[in-house]
Amino acid sequence: MWTIPEPKGLARTTAMEAEKLNVVSEGCNSRILLEKEVKGEAKGIYSEVFKTQNAIQTLDKTISNLEMELAAAKAAQESIRGGAPVPEDIKMSESSGRRRYLMVVGINTAFSSRKRRDSVRETWMPQGEKRKKLEEEKGIIIRFVIGHSATSGGILDRAIEAEDRKHGDFLRLDHVEGYLELSAKTKTYFATAVNLWDADFYIKVDDDVHVNIATLGQTLVRHRSKPRVYIGCMKSGPVLSQKGVRYHEPEYWKFGEAGNKYFRHATGQLYAISKDLATYISNNKHVLHKYANEDVSLGSWFIGLDVNHIDDRRLCCGTPPDCEWKAQAGNVCVASFDWTCSGICRSAERIKEVHKRCGEGEKALWNASF
Repeated sequence: MWTIPEPKGLARTTAMEAEKLNVVSEGCNSRILLEKEVKGEAKGIYSEVFKTQNAIQTLDKTISNLEMELAAAKAAQESIRGGAPVPEDIKMSESSGRRRYLMVVGINTAFSSRKRRDSVRETWMPQGEKRKKLEEEKGIIIRFVIGHSATSGGILDRAIEAEDRKHGDFLRLDHVEGYLELSAKTKTYFATAVNLWDADFYIKVDDDVHVNIATLGQTLVRHRSKPRVYIGCMKSGPVLSQKGVRYHEPEYWKFGEAGNKYFRHATGQLYAISKDLATYISNNKHVLHKYANEDVSLGSWFIGLDVNHIDDRRLCCGTPPDCEWKAQAGNVCVASFDWTCSGICRSAERIKEVHKRCGEGEKALWNASF
């Protein structure tokens, strides 16, 4: 076999020496040096891009918060220009900055419901100095919510004005009262309340429902850190297309075939929304569609939004013995009413009994920490 003679004066390199030579040669190779420089620059660029993305996300959140505050401020100006009444505590706070409250509880009422309002005042709604103390110490605002009659300044309006002078517990809306106008009233209530009071939550409750205020506050506090909260007893009832029946839906065709059900929404006796959702309603009140039923309307306004739907059955307990058994078991109800009447049946006469048997007790409210 032919063998290639080794050149004289040259020696074979070992594997280790070859590796060393390769390392040294790389240092002299301009292409490799350029690749290393590019890689180093790329790492730096990636780091800067990551920092920039974080900064953009933080800026987006800041802009979003500013937009909501701006929308609330604009709506407040429109409300004041439109003649909506401004409570004295809000007037006083304009120069010193708005106080933050835990919740605003709006009790939906009508001109004919004087006995219901008095029964609420005698049971779960603190009166006089206690109501002021509730606002100052616990950050809880409670008002009866009502608009005005078709003949503004008439006998119905004057009766409410006289009642308000006596109790000072009304929130008057720029709204014409009427059963078929509940969706519009609900929209106006949230838009007005969010511009008058800076609170974490805004609640709507009917005047024939019993409420345990401390339990309601403790329930809401657990969701305070969550964005876009919509809390209530979620249901999905049938869409009623027959004319003349209660809860008839004139726009039934929008919900698909006959026999279909509504999307999930909170039952109308009591529900709560967080400030960002109330601000959303205020900012978009002119383009939010109103269905015949106000609870359906509210649920429809949140479809397409990233909303936290919270189903809490303590917000829809029955009257005794149901709420009484639950209270004895240590599970105090937030709200109690009769499903058959969509409220407490004959509430003006029976709410005192419900309060006695299912109420949390006055000490629970004043000892509660929110």
